[in-house]
Amino acid sequence: MEFAQRHAITDTCVLVRDLEASIAFYRDKLGFAPQHRAPGFADFTGAGHTLALWERVHIAANTGVPVDLDAPAGLVIAVKLPDAASLDAVYAELCAKGVAFVRPPANYPWNARCVYFAGPDGELWELYAWLTGGAPGKIAGEAAP
Repeated sequence: MEFAQRHAITDTCVLVRDLEASIAFYRDKLGFAPQHRAPGFADFTGAGHTLALWERVHIAANTGVPVDLDAPAGLVIAVKLPDAASLDAVYAELCAKGVAFVRPPANYPWNARCVYFAGPDGELWELYAWLTGGAPGKIAGEAAP
């Protein structure tokens, strides 16, 4: 069995420029609960997933991993909601906390209702809910998303 079928992704790590600003955003606006804090690093618990923040200068200095210190984060963190009404409710909740969305929720051609916002380092967030009929493009023999 292939690696990806044996091991679940347990953590998402965002490489950030300003650790304190990112901690404040994820804790105060999105409600992630702090779990660990170390020099250049913090992580949080969420519903079934660990979100880690690692300061770019820290990972570059300590691991030798080449990191562009100025590039925006190149990832999308997605949260699947049970239905469009739930998505709209979460949108209203986060708007009230000052999260700036790209635009209000909308239905998209890939049969989902979605809304997007960015974290402090440009990491893109997508909240989505499948519309009636679910996810398009099912591959025969694969598990449903």
